[in-house]
Amino acid sequence: MRKITALRTRRGREKRVKVFLDDQFAFSLGAEVAAKESLQVGQELSADQAEALTKSDHLHRCLNAAYRYLGYRPRSEAEVRGRLQRRGFDAGSIEAVIVRLKEQGLLDDAAFAQFWKENRESFSPRSRRLTKLELRRMGVVADIIEQVVSDVDDGENAYRAALRKTHHWPLSDYQSFRRRLGEYLRRRGFDYEVINQTVGRVWQERGNSSG
Repeated sequence: MRKITALRTRRGREKRVKVFLDDQFAFSLGAEVAAKESLQVGQELSADQAEALTKSDHLHRCLNAAYRYLGYRPRSEAEVRGRLQRRGFDAGSIEAVIVRLKEQGLLDDAAFAQFWKENRESFSPRSRRLTKLELRRMGVVADIIEQVVSDVDDGENAYRAALRKTHHWPLSDYQSFRRRLGEYLRRRGFDYEVINQTVGRVWQERGNSSG
């Protein structure tokens, strides 16, 4: 057994407590972990207890890193896992955090995929094919993707994307309009048939004639 001879708080981006055992620095813990464990000077720790404290601290740091990452927007499980791996957390802590986030309802690939699809349709309409590709790149499994994008209407998405893009365009000749809008819709993943139909529809609605 070794005795805690000093607990020194270090302030910075994360408040941490440096633990000294038998007058020698042994390890540091997040202030929340140290408070939760009620560490006190004079307390004795076995090697197993010291190891358990450092593991608890690693888990706490890993969980906080995941919370911060999820604070910007919802994420897929693969995104969170990849982020934590890049931050250097050990596999055990990562797995424990993934389980905790799922239990808290903060990590759900089906809900994430639905959010992503609806967000795209509301703010940046694109094709079903491109939406599927984006979700696949973020590690969502195929059956979830297929279920979520099954009701995506390429025609309506292309039309809404075109209206947003052309709203402030000056009137021009049909060929220039067709080329410019066609290139934009192609970058959004729409196929030739959908693009042709959309270009004609928007052009007509603007009171022009393609003839």
